[in-house]
Amino acid sequence: MKKMMKATLAAASVSVAMSGIALDAQAADKKILLKVPVAFATSLPGLGTPIPKVAEQVALVTNNSVRMKVYEPGKLVAPFEILDAVSRGKINAGYTTAGYWAGKIPASPIFSAIPFGPDAGEYMAWMYYGNGLKLYQEMYDQAGYNVKVLPCAINPPETSGWFAKPIEKPEDLDGLRMRFFGLGAKVMEKMGVSTSLLPGSEIFPALEKGAIDATEFSTPSVDTRVGFHKIVKYNYFPGWHQQSTIFELLVNKDVWGQMSKGQQAALDQVCKASMTDSFAEGEAKQFAVMKENMEKHDVKIMKWNDTMLNAFQSAWTEVAQEEASKDVFFKKVWDDLSEFREGYKLWGQNGYLPRQ
Repeated sequence: MKKMMKATLAAASVSVAMSGIALDAQAADKKILLKVPVAFATSLPGLGTPIPKVAEQVALVTNNSVRMKVYEPGKLVAPFEILDAVSRGKINAGYTTAGYWAGKIPASPIFSAIPFGPDAGEYMAWMYYGNGLKLYQEMYDQAGYNVKVLPCAINPPETSGWFAKPIEKPEDLDGLRMRFFGLGAKVMEKMGVSTSLLPGSEIFPALEKGAIDATEFSTPSVDTRVGFHKIVKYNYFPGWHQQSTIFELLVNKDVWGQMSKGQQAALDQVCKASMTDSFAEGEAKQFAVMKENMEKHDVKIMKWNDTMLNAFQSAWTEVAQEEASKDVFFKKVWDDLSEFREGYKLWGQNGYLPRQ
């Protein structure tokens, strides 16, 4: 009995000592303040809501050795300037989505949202257990950007767009002016649509003034918050262009290098937790909004017919081939993701029940 008690006390002493070492190490960590401008208002569910939660959790798990101050869109830098500003050190962090950098880095939209692409589970599988995350960082390194990238939120499928009238055949799209995001915009351009990538705050005024005829932006809970239903009533599904969308936390690489291994791990793990939380939030908030839109706002929930979906998919196949032929790194990432998805099919087609 005495031997057992001594062993227990010894183990307890070691545990206390190790705890003390951990606390001492944490106390010794350099204080880091990340000033984080965001591309999306923090009031928008799934788009902007994740990052304040990340800031809160990072402060808790690091005992305030890493803190984040979040700035609403345009308060510190404009949404489309976040990557350059973080890389140059004008700001030390930013929260955005890689699809905004298509004009600078052709492969960047692959790390944001892909037409007819993976849903959230498959996307995260490639990102964390395939080559996705390695290629994501390599993309910024190769392009000369001094940033560390952390996937930090993921959304469920978006709506496919808001239109003033029904779209029943490809010809109905010809000549429309539409706000559209990422690689999906290139598909729409092949369908005769004139696209523009407007930041969230500019979409409603453009729709209201007639500068654009239609728009896509995000999930029903976000789109309704922005107010598209007040102007256009035909809301189309499924969101073939964005079955899931990843959002990124960018940290200036020099600042990242100043963090301790523990601080880096804390930020990495909180962002991984945010991927789960943001997806759950997105899944939970859509159906009630859709129901209210139909019952109170006279919104027509529309499903693309097979003719339209086939036309979109055919155009996407062309776009993917064209982009891969134009940019070596796009091809590298696209080939890797395509190989992963081809393998995943065996699981994806057999493991899950068909959607009802």
